[in-house]
Amino acid sequence: MSEKKPGILRRFFGGIWRAISLLRHITFNLIFALVFIFILISIFSGDDKVEVPESAALVLNLSGDLVEEKRYVDPVDQVLSESMGSEEEEPEILLTDLLQTIQAVKNDERIKAIVLDLSSFGSGSMDKLAMVGSALQDFKAAGKKVLATGDYYSQNQYFLASYADSINLNPMGTVLLEGFGTYPMYYKSALEKLKITTHVFKVGTYKSAVEPFTRDTMSDEAKEANKAWLDELWASYKQQVAERRGFAVDNFDETITGLYQKLQAVNGDMTQYALDAKLVDSIKSREEFRQDLIALVGESEKHSFNQVHYKEYQDLVLPPVQYDNPLTEKVAVVVARGTIIDGSAKAGTIGGDSTAALLRRARFDEKVKAVVLRIDSGGGSAFASEVIGQEIKLLKAAGKPVIASMGAVAASGGYWIAAPANEIWASPTTITGSIGIFGLFHTLENAMPVLGLNTDGVGTTELAGMSAGLPLFKGLTPEMSNIFQLLINKGYDDFISMVSEHRGMSKEAVDKVAQGRVWTGTKALEFGLVDKLGTFDDAIAAAAEKAGLKQYDIKVMEQELTPTEQLLRDMFASGTVQALLPEAKGSVFGPLLKNIMSQINRDFKVLEQFNDPKGIYSVCMSCTAVN
Repeated sequence: MSEKKPGILRRFFGGIWRAISLLRHITFNLIFALVFIFILISIFSGDDKVEVPESAALVLNLSGDLVEEKRYVDPVDQVLSESMGSEEEEPEILLTDLLQTIQAVKNDERIKAIVLDLSSFGSGSMDKLAMVGSALQDFKAAGKKVLATGDYYSQNQYFLASYADSINLNPMGTVLLEGFGTYPMYYKSALEKLKITTHVFKVGTYKSAVEPFTRDTMSDEAKEANKAWLDELWASYKQQVAERRGFAVDNFDETITGLYQKLQAVNGDMTQYALDAKLVDSIKSREEFRQDLIALVGESEKHSFNQVHYKEYQDLVLPPVQYDNPLTEKVAVVVARGTIIDGSAKAGTIGGDSTAALLRRARFDEKVKAVVLRIDSGGGSAFASEVIGQEIKLLKAAGKPVIASMGAVAASGGYWIAAPANEIWASPTTITGSIGIFGLFHTLENAMPVLGLNTDGVGTTELAGMSAGLPLFKGLTPEMSNIFQLLINKGYDDFISMVSEHRGMSKEAVDKVAQGRVWTGTKALEFGLVDKLGTFDDAIAAAAEKAGLKQYDIKVMEQELTPTEQLLRDMFASGTVQALLPEAKGSVFGPLLKNIMSQINRDFKVLEQFNDPKGIYSVCMSCTAVN
């Protein structure tokens, strides 16, 4: 009997495998059939195109965060999530799409006004908002109106609304401009309760990225450094808004006592407070505002003003696929947004290998004559940063100038990848510097006995087991700690030496403004860490000038999708699939709990991305305050 058991088992599991294969085959055929049907529906559904009235307003009902590169989202997951009524947790608006749309409506005689509906607009750094604001000012220069309306204006929303000809507030609405701040979550006591030991190795008096795991409060050094650049940002915010709104910078309330006194004067009426402070121009209900727009652009069949929404108009004016002109010379743009990690990564995270591959494609593209590296990153893996830096050096050696253009943040590893460029451009409000590195390890030697677990064995050397993670369970010996600190010291010396070489500064001068200290773009220019202040467009123009280009196209270097990924993205982007699936609505977390969970999740997600081969990182955790 025992000799027959293996044969029986093989037949049994073989039958299961054949059943699974058959099910997989049927499922694939069904999916293929559905895809084919969806394509046919898309082809013959031309009647669903949005028509723009002869006189209308474009409603910029922006939903999500303003970014320069959208993170990769699996199209199948996205459509299934939407069909179940689960909104995307962190929706994003691509800056270039928004700018092109505003440019298109400026030249569209049918569009008489833009309505800023910012109720669902999330975060956006001042440099990005200023680029949108500049496009709105061009729109106004064409003799058209920009009107903002809302129930509540957050600080980001109000900054963008300040570009409007007039700002309306709902009678039950609020405007509260609170200033900038950074308030990280601290985990030291929680880790101690869990018997988890934190080991930190760093260089830099102000390198505070590890503090959430080693302290319960912000250190005095971190408070000093953070307060300096936050004050600069707030001063810039106030100056810009005050200039556009026509009031003095001291019109902003910065104390609770001052706010209380003004609210007391209007019996706690937040709308009257906003009107008296000239933060808004009118207090009107939605219907009253709607009637104003009807008078401006006409009435629709739905008893509202003639209008077209942002997404609808964008689909009309932006081609689904953009093709390069093979005959023109190019300035290539490589966007580096997110945490820098070792290896390859999808859009929204900077993979050392994948970003280097984009730069390499630009190097071997004969039509590309210059490259702009657009950086929006607080750093990450030191190894991956150097991989990207080496590719920038090869581009320069190939005779192709490289301009680093800093967005909201280009700090720590974000500065590492900028340093080798021919020139570094930043905006005045860019957060940069943070030149310093650290190593961070958590070990469980104290938690293991509590859990009733232990690790034991033998090895041929004292180093045996390190690659298998033995220190995680046994802890770090003093000798191991000395080795790690030695590596960190060497990494910091490499960092400031590299900056010294490329910036034409002595190591002593670099070290003086390094030490993990964070600076604004304005200060970085004073210290020689950047070359010029300007916009993304300025950086592109500088790259073209260095390459001697008079006529050129801009080519955004993107990761190439597989044919299947491209098909699915195009199909799901059309909206056809969403229309065929049922909808459901629901909410689980209240806003407060959701915010807390989001912050914890964000912090530990960053830890998950720490995959540097040597465990050495250059990260600015507090820089997220500017986004």
